[in-house]
Amino acid sequence: MVKLKKVLRQCLFPIWTTRVINGRKELLFGPYAGFTTKFLKHGSFFDLPKSVEFDNIMSLLGAGYNNLPLVGYLVKQVSLKFEDRMEMLREFYPDAKDEDWKVVVAGQRVQIIKKYKKRSGKLEFGTEIIISKDKSIAALLGASPGASTSYSVMKNVMEKCFE
Repeated sequence: MVKLKKVLRQCLFPIWTTRVINGRKELLFGPYAGFTTKFLKHGSFFDLPKSVEFDNIMSLLGAGYNNLPLVGYLVKQVSLKFEDRMEMLREFYPDAKDEDWKVVVAGQRVQIIKKYKKRSGKLEFGTEIIISKDKSIAALLGASPGASTSYSVMKNVMEKCFE
């Protein structure tokens, strides 16, 4: 039981899911946190650096400082080797063989940081719709919506972009 608690702390909420990848049904295990400076899957590595401006740098630093345990967790997750991930998997599936598994990036999201108490930053864990001033592009940022919220999110996008 102690070992299971350790794994759950490391993995947060282990997820087993199936996806079709390149036409083949695959079993995925995770989540493992990752990090990239790209805001979109095929974006630029300069997306994050180019987004930092004088008026938002304190929010960015404050969000990191106010969430040091999360930052520590993310650093540990990003530095996991394949062998470490397999060890975690074997806590749930002891017969897992290295040759049957590979690391696949299953998704990506941008975390929202908002100003909080004048100069500090606060991570937002919800979902937010961001729309350009000219309403030519909209983005859904934050936690991915499930089926229970997808209709209302799409309705909000349509109302805000085509009002």
